[in-house]
Amino acid sequence: MRVLITGATSLLGRAIAKTLLERGDSVAVLQRRPCGLQVDEYLGDITDGALVSRAMAGADAVIHLAARVSVVGPWAEFQRTNVEGTRTVLEAAREAACSRFIQVSSPSVAHSGTSLVGAAAEPADPKGARGSYARSKALAEQMVLTAENMAVVAVRPHLVWGPGDTQLVARIVERARQGRLAVVGSGMALIDTTYTDNARDAIVAALDRAPDLSGRALVISNGEPRPVQELFDRMASAAKLSPARLKVPTVLARAGGRLVEGIWNLTGRQDDPPMTAFLAEQLSTAHWFDQRETRRLLDWTPAVSLDEGFQALTRWYAPEQRSSSEA
Repeated sequence: MRVLITGATSLLGRAIAKTLLERGDSVAVLQRRPCGLQVDEYLGDITDGALVSRAMAGADAVIHLAARVSVVGPWAEFQRTNVEGTRTVLEAAREAACSRFIQVSSPSVAHSGTSLVGAAAEPADPKGARGSYARSKALAEQMVLTAENMAVVAVRPHLVWGPGDTQLVARIVERARQGRLAVVGSGMALIDTTYTDNARDAIVAALDRAPDLSGRALVISNGEPRPVQELFDRMASAAKLSPARLKVPTVLARAGGRLVEGIWNLTGRQDDPPMTAFLAEQLSTAHWFDQRETRRLLDWTPAVSLDEGFQALTRWYAPEQRSSSEA
């Protein structure tokens, strides 16, 4: 099978590309920066129709990960990349007669702000989405799942992390290093996360089973919900840093987050703000999911437990491991 992967420089995208190569698939990738793998590589933007069509030539399947991921920014930027970019990739896949399209989405597409306790994969809801990222991903998922003449599946991995993660883990570790790591509320809200190897395996399983799953959306996680405080502390501990000692009341965090969001949007800052209303909401409400249907449909179970994942993260942060990986 020849597979086009968009966004292969991400932790998850690169892991998927390596797995497909190892099992003998032909892989093409499309993203802004080189991924460092022996693949057919196309560098550029997913809104560039001509480039996407060239990358799509001969592809049997697409795994679409490329997206604008941020908690702030103008709606137009999210719409351009996450909605119109997805439309461009989807249309190119249709023109190339691809038989399978895997949309890597997010559980946030169906989150309305309340706690998710043993939740199933509800339909994407752009109107109820909390923030521009979630809204744009919801619109993109709806577009993909209504496409015709190919098997289409949306997978929603929740909070993917692992060694080398530049998103969740890196941000927590950096705040711990600066002495600014804090939890919102009690820190006891239960959160499901997904170790990167498990997310990779689930997405490859969705690719292989796409003809039988077409039109479905599946949430992916380790299925081991843990308190936010524990997750933060163990990620900080892996880097030999102090745990979160600061606790911010939920009401104060949400109000402060709205104020900070306004300042960032008004000034056009591109860096991540210390808090937003959306982030405060996410950190103070439970998010964990019923994984029984996902595991049954994909014939998949997580190979790496959270405890094993934290052990791997600790090894990765060891000085000798970091020096060899960065050489």
